[in-house]
Amino acid sequence: MFLSDKTFIIAELSANHNHDYDLAVRTIEAAAKTGADAIKLQTYTADTITIDCDNEHFQIKGGTLWDGKTLYNLYKEAYTPWEWHKGLFETAKKNGLVCFSSPFDFSAVDFLEELDTPIYKIASFEITDIPLIEYVASKGKPIIISTGIATLADIEKAVNACQKAGNNQITLLKCTSSYPAPIEEANLLTIPNLRETFGVTVGLSDHTEGIVAAITAVALGAKVIEKHFILDRSNGGPDAAFSMMPDEFTEMVKSVRQAELALGKVNYHLSEKIKKNRKFARSLFVVENVEKGEIFTEKNIRSIRPGVGLPPEFLPQILGKRTTQKIEKGTPLSWSHIY
Repeated sequence: MFLSDKTFIIAELSANHNHDYDLAVRTIEAAAKTGADAIKLQTYTADTITIDCDNEHFQIKGGTLWDGKTLYNLYKEAYTPWEWHKGLFETAKKNGLVCFSSPFDFSAVDFLEELDTPIYKIASFEITDIPLIEYVASKGKPIIISTGIATLADIEKAVNACQKAGNNQITLLKCTSSYPAPIEEANLLTIPNLRETFGVTVGLSDHTEGIVAAITAVALGAKVIEKHFILDRSNGGPDAAFSMMPDEFTEMVKSVRQAELALGKVNYHLSEKIKKNRKFARSLFVVENVEKGEIFTEKNIRSIRPGVGLPPEFLPQILGKRTTQKIEKGTPLSWSHIY
């Protein structure tokens, strides 16, 4: 399995190569320098994902970044040429990255099998394609599934499809299929609920701007974080607006690693340093000079710092008792002082 104690951080190349192979290679090399664990491609052509038709069903509208285009023209612009894949897989490996892809039809799965992809990703909009999910699951590789457009019933069907094929290596990613996604629509509390409901590894495919959602997701149990990655947003392209540049991605990776350190483990053991600092806790002290036989009152003993006297919990049973000796102000109270 690709997972470990560390969050698996994926840089999504998507269409951010602008049909320039050298740019794709440089983007992968830059992703490796950010500390990412993986680079993800998308394996389709315009003809494997839709048809060349411009009737109303194939027109993009509704306030997206791509309004006014047809599906076919968008995917023709955005796809990663299949003849690039082998070289990109090799570039990733040479730079210490895991490389894998999202297939969008059976032929893409067969093609990725030839490249020995170590992982498969099911994109949000393919979660309802149960035959595709079953075919991917049959390959016995770990499967990451985005849930951006899914109902609970859709997710259940997708998980069942994997399990029907004998594949339980499932990771579900909370995702908001809006580009970019408003932070208030992230609904990250869904992440632990996905884990509890389906008993699988969980993570986040993040389209929000910035790193807040990613860090919060890790705190909620995400073991996979996926973000679109671009060498330079000024290059443009279909996904540029919601993609992270290298310095931003580096900051996210650094923050995720710090969040992991902060989460640590369930621990009530006190380190030696903390034990030493317990002296700054409160305890009972004599705060006025008292004579032998004098009564302890709230005026002559108090709970104050440092923590070298009796614990404050004993104050009620000590009040009203008498001293066994003369005690100077500033003396930590002990049982030997009490008659």
